[in-house]
Amino acid sequence: MLIQGLPLTPPLIGGALPLDRIGARPRIICRMKGIATDHEKTTILIRILVGGVFLSEGIQKFLYPALRGGGRFERIGIPFPEFNGWLVGGFEVACGILILFGLLTRYAAVPLIVIMLVALFTTKLPILLGTGFWGFSLRDLEHYGLLSALHESRNDLAMLIGSIFLWIKGGGRWSMDRCLSDKKTVDT
Repeated sequence: MLIQGLPLTPPLIGGALPLDRIGARPRIICRMKGIATDHEKTTILIRILVGGVFLSEGIQKFLYPALRGGGRFERIGIPFPEFNGWLVGGFEVACGILILFGLLTRYAAVPLIVIMLVALFTTKLPILLGTGFWGFSLRDLEHYGLLSALHESRNDLAMLIGSIFLWIKGGGRWSMDRCLSDKKTVDT
């Protein structure tokens, strides 16, 4: 195909431009590496859970910064609490939306895994140890130790495991990732 004498080559990732028949119009094969997913129907349940929780928590960091964003980060002892509150909130909103739609699911899960690991390290590890450390403060609770840390970290652990699941499996059957990763042909 030519446009004003220049060859028109559609952008493809890892593939040649196949022809339907000799002399027929070429077809574009939409195939992106790194977003391949399984075809499980139930993955959408994990996506709704993880995406919905992170979207909600991210929005709350903007709506209630003293309680959920920079103010909370300052009480925990996280450096640059205002900046980090906005940064984490932005990642939670953006990645939560991507996961809900199943678009770039594996990539969106990575920042959420990091956020959950930091949350467990900065807020739940002091509960396990029964003392603050490295400048991270200890919340006032009735009990400290393993059982208290497990109780307090149940949501963080669920989001961490859900994010790891999505990182491993992808967006599942009803995701935009599947639409992009399956071989789809579009006539040019």
